[in-house]
Order: sequence, then C-alpha cells, then structure tokens
Amino acid sequence: MKTIVECVPNFSEGRDPRVIDRIASAIDSVAGVGILHRTMDADHHRAVITFVGDREGVAEGALRAMGKAAELIDLNRHSGVHPRIGAADVVPFVPVSNVNLRDCALIAQAVGREAYRRFGIPVYLYGAAALQPERTRLENVRRGQFEGLRSELAGPTQGPPDFGGPGIHPTAGATAVGARKFLIAYNVNLATADIRPARQIARKIRSSSGGLPHVKAMGVSLKTRDHVQISINLTDFEISSIQRVFQVVYQEAERLGTRVSDSEIVGLVPQRALPPSFQSSLQLKDFRPDLVFENRLAAYLKQQKKE
Repeated sequence: MKTIVECVPNFSEGRDPRVIDRIASAIDSVAGVGILHRTMDADHHRAVITFVGDREGVAEGALRAMGKAAELIDLNRHSGVHPRIGAADVVPFVPVSNVNLRDCALIAQAVGREAYRRFGIPVYLYGAAALQPERTRLENVRRGQFEGLRSELAGPTQGPPDFGGPGIHPTAGATAVGARKFLIAYNVNLATADIRPARQIARKIRSSSGGLPHVKAMGVSLKTRDHVQISINLTDFEISSIQRVFQVVYQEAERLGTRVSDSEIVGLVPQRALPPSFQSSLQLKDFRPDLVFENRLAAYLKQQKKE
C-alpha cells in the first residue's frame, strides 16, 4: 500500500448490529481496503467504523458505506443523545502514510460530489475540506440536526450544502464529509445520574466556552447505564492531551460533589497520545493493546502480505 488513508465514518445506528454488519460488508467489498475497528453505542445510537486503504480505495469504501446507510437507516425514526444530520452522519478522511491533509481534502471533495450524484445525499464539506470558513467547525454544520435541516435547509442556519439541495434526502438526511488530523473520541463517566454536573464540566472544558483548546464536549445522560457522561472529542491531542482533559474533569467532578467512575476511548487511538501508566491514571476501562491504531494497522498489513 503506497499511500494509506484512514476513514472513520459515523453512522446513526447503535442498536441493531445487523445494520452495521451490512454497512461493513459494503466497505469490505472494495479491493485493498481493510476494516480495522468498529464500535456501537445504544445511548448515543451511533456506530463508528475505522478502515484504511489507498486514496481510491477509501473513497470508494466511503461511498458504498454511505449508500448502504441510506438504504438501511431512516432518520425519521431515529433518536439518541448524539447530534446527527445524516444516516452516514460524518465521513472524515485522515492522512496516515505518504499522504497529507490537503490530499485528504481533495478525496473528501470528490466523495461529496459523487455521493450526491449516486445517492441524492446532500453533502456539507467540513474541516480541512471546507469550502466555506464557517464550515471548518463540524458543530456549525450539524447545528439544528436532521430535523432542523429538514425544515430549514438553505435557510440562515447552515445555508445550502456544497453538493446537492435545496432539499435533503427524505430518510438519510445529509452528510458532513471532511478531512482532519487524528481525532480522539474520549468519554468520562460520572458516578451519578444527575445531568447537571456533566453539563457544567463539559462547558468548563470545551474550547468554544473558553476552556481547553481543541476540545469539544457535551454532557449526556446514559439511561441504559443509569449514569451521566462527558462525551469529548480531542481534535488536537498534542495541544490538549487526554491526561490533561481527564485531570480537569476529575477535579471539577470533585468540586461539584461527585466523582469519576471510569473513562473510555471510543475507537482507535494513536500510541503517542497515551500517557505512561495510562490505564490507571485515566481510570480507563475495557482497553486492549489492539485498540492502539498502530497495532491494528500493523496486524492488518501483516495479514495482507500473507495473502
């Protein structure tokens, strides 16, 4: 594999594994593409699949996944704690080897154009692929969610998509397609069912509220687990590390009269993002060495050589 690009699409389905099986099969049908990881969450009602390939392979894998998601997921019947605008909600491309962020932006733009041509799914370009400055931030694209887009697409909130419109796909909504650096999805769980401290801590740490740079956060209630969570995205872990984020959350939880029960990394994480003794220092649960991106990629490439 001369170039390696990572794609980490997020789908608005976290409760029916058969749906994600079929989306994964669509990705797997592309030659030279390998799925490294997949995860589902019922409360967020969301699934994430991580796969890699060369430029052409990841583009086609993403398109087939978007098409299958549009076929299987109806957002008119969907509800979860995570914001979403589409069945295939977010499709980011990440440079790994012999490729840069600009290359990934070009992949994203080509995929966005083709997704509308093939499936009639409007696409907003975000991150390094954004054609409009305000769409660099994903939250600006996703404001109002599916319901808001359905009633006000091309209105003052988002404006028209970069590809498609003026209407959205009646069941699959729209998709945000972009390019970015490695992002770490990180959750910290509190030992309480009271949503208020989770929301206060999220407001304290997120950069848009004056908190830690390159940190996005929201407080959510996980009803199936009877506790609350600070759901966090670290968009540049070299500036705001997992360790720093955990320390601030831990201190704020104590100040608010509750405590951290544990934390979890969603999907894969780069080795260099993990501090020494990270499992104990982060109170990390259910972590395995094969959740390190480099380990999973090496195993996949080794298997490819055998075949």
